[in-house]
Amino acid sequence: MPKIAKELTDAAVRRLRHGRVKGDGRGPKTSKKLGSPCTVFHAVGGVAGLLLCCKPPTNGEDVGPRSWVLRATVGARRTDIGLGPYPEVTLAKARERAREDKDRIRKGIDPITERRALKSALIAEQAKAVTFSDVAKEYIAKKSGEFKSAKQVYKLTQQIETYAYPTIGRMVVADIERAHIVKLLEPIWTTKHETASRVRLHTERVLDLAGVKGLRTGDNPARLKGNLDLTFSAGHKVAKRKHHSALPVDDMPDFWRGLQSQDTVGASVLQFLILTAARPGEARGATWDEIDLKAKLWTIPGERMKGGKTHKVPLTSAAVKLLRSQPRLNEYVFPGPRTGKPVSDVAVSKVPKAMGHDVTAHGFRATFRTWAQEHTGYVEEVPELALAHVNSDRTRTAYARGELIEKRRQLMEDWEYFILHGHKERDQKLFRTGGRK
Repeated sequence: MPKIAKELTDAAVRRLRHGRVKGDGRGPKTSKKLGSPCTVFHAVGGVAGLLLCCKPPTNGEDVGPRSWVLRATVGARRTDIGLGPYPEVTLAKARERAREDKDRIRKGIDPITERRALKSALIAEQAKAVTFSDVAKEYIAKKSGEFKSAKQVYKLTQQIETYAYPTIGRMVVADIERAHIVKLLEPIWTTKHETASRVRLHTERVLDLAGVKGLRTGDNPARLKGNLDLTFSAGHKVAKRKHHSALPVDDMPDFWRGLQSQDTVGASVLQFLILTAARPGEARGATWDEIDLKAKLWTIPGERMKGGKTHKVPLTSAAVKLLRSQPRLNEYVFPGPRTGKPVSDVAVSKVPKAMGHDVTAHGFRATFRTWAQEHTGYVEEVPELALAHVNSDRTRTAYARGELIEKRRQLMEDWEYFILHGHKERDQKLFRTGGRK
């Protein structure tokens, strides 16, 4: 007959502590030295198998952690079932829980398995309560790894926070419906269509991510085709495409003469991007290790290009002269006067404004493209490659494979000649011959 433990009182239980390793050194081997603190399970009575587990104290405390354990046979296996910490779970409560668990065992229920199932169900329910903003933050973090600059991450974050969060930010993703998406897009669909399109796309992808994570089911309410396009007008009918303001081709020589009189880093960058037909960000971020003055070639790495591919730019004599005039203060060709980092976009964009021209730095690429089309006979692929435009058709892909460096060098020299001299006769000759051979 099993030994029946004495039923202890509350006062007796409060006095229970950890134990110490006992023996005379001739018993079973132990990893602890004789007399060292050790964990002890005290039977408290009232329910067979109810024990108080007392562990040695840590961090100089007088009493170590104590917790309730029900030692019972579940099926064919002896199991220790945790009933909670003491004194948070009182002696009376521990006996009550122990009796309830023993009743479950008699009915063929494993209390541990049952509790694990309940915990899993709780976790699943909590997961379903994830809000749109929770998933959006994960989406932004994933997209951040794809972007080339912090500015792109900031723009994405601002668009979602400004336009999506006020309507659906705090909503559980599983509860978001088409009506909610319509509500957040309606105020900006016609007035800020480009922004609205981006917000809709990001919202759709956030909800796609929620679906992949098992947080929602069914169709994506932010999908455009066969869904939102039935409510909103087609994009091309409401969007007013905004082009970068460009300088008229015929004004280029006079503008250049005025630009050369500007003695600022921003003006130098503007000269460089005009001579190379580069994007403002590419020119501002140019580094000396990208420049080969001897070969008269500027190689921009893919991570700094809009298309993500390395781009080689032939440098004209004026571009090389401009580069040689720049002091080598650090790795950047055009560092800001105070920061040492690339000169700011504002410093470049304000130069033409200060000269009395309401044009953008990026607009000079359009000026170059118009000049190449209307005043030369170069095939379309040559200026397109000079502008590093992404080409997808087979013909342009074939041209891009060879990059046409020498043909592009001729094009950029002709562009330089036009900028410096503006001789129409030469333009007409190029137009008739299709560019110099």
